[in-house]
Amino acid sequence: MATPRSARFVALLCAGVVLTMTGAAFAAVPLYQLFCQVTGFGGTTMRADKASDVVLDRTIKVRFDTNVRGLPMTFKAEQVTQTVRIGETGLAYFDVTNTSDQPIAARASYNVVPEQTGQYFQKLQCFCFDDQTIAPGQTIQFPVQYYVDPLMAENAETDGVEEITLSYTFYPSSEDAGASGAG
Repeated sequence: MATPRSARFVALLCAGVVLTMTGAAFAAVPLYQLFCQVTGFGGTTMRADKASDVVLDRTIKVRFDTNVRGLPMTFKAEQVTQTVRIGETGLAYFDVTNTSDQPIAARASYNVVPEQTGQYFQKLQCFCFDDQTIAPGQTIQFPVQYYVDPLMAENAETDGVEEITLSYTFYPSSEDAGASGAG
């Protein structure tokens, strides 16, 4: 039979494990998102602080894909594709229109395919992962400034890649519609 002291120790140990597992469950999504942003894993693009100093003669076609999940809005790229030289800064515009009579709080996430190009697709300016509030009937234009890192041309895994698709999905944000500003 266990002594009261050892029973208390086991109970505290079990409570500690439950608290740790609960904390890990809540931290899993943000930690995975951070991991993907840092490594480019799963087609997650990278964030750059400045444009590339090197521009190659090789061109690549960038296709823009837009999706909406569970929101009364339209979302489209002004251009479906752009052809840029690797290392050259590109600029794309996306239009979002709230088709309802209520403000919408939304957030966009993104990825690229083929997945092995995610670490080379560098965004200088983006509207993703920020809550956006769109008034009823309002259309907002969002810019995305990007380049494809010249290091992609040196990677055997990306040999022969002639097209990259940048895909955005707008979904309801967890914020109240009145709690955030468009930006």
